[in-house]
Amino acid sequence: MLLSTMIIRMLVASVLSGFIGIEREAHDKAAGFRTHILVCVGSALFMITSILISQEYGYLGEVDPSRIAAGVVTGVGFLGAGAVMRSGPSVHGLTTAASIWAVAAIGLAAGSGLYGAATVTTVIVLIVLFLSRAKKKFDLWRRK
Repeated sequence: MLLSTMIIRMLVASVLSGFIGIEREAHDKAAGFRTHILVCVGSALFMITSILISQEYGYLGEVDPSRIAAGVVTGVGFLGAGAVMRSGPSVHGLTTAASIWAVAAIGLAAGSGLYGAATVTTVIVLIVLFLSRAKKKFDLWRRK
């Protein structure tokens, strides 16, 4: 894999996750711009590394590039779990945890060169975040 390809994949990951991070930071969420970019770029690097390892050492036998990706999914799940807080009957941070997990997936896709899937996922995540915020405002307006 060329260095330019790796750079493009990392830049795509950072830009796409940056959009989601900006949305989260604009609404004063704990995980914002930097967190989302770091998780996404880290995931992209893990995927690039996994692909390169399988290419480099494939002659030794079976090398499965999806193993590192599976580790990212699990590890980021634990990271996101740290964002979830329970306060009495209420639970806070689920959307933040889900957005962290989603940007990890976007990073894995970008790191694999699946730019279309990464972009579409980013758009869907942003739409969901926007619609959920609009729904909250509508519900508050209806209660008054």
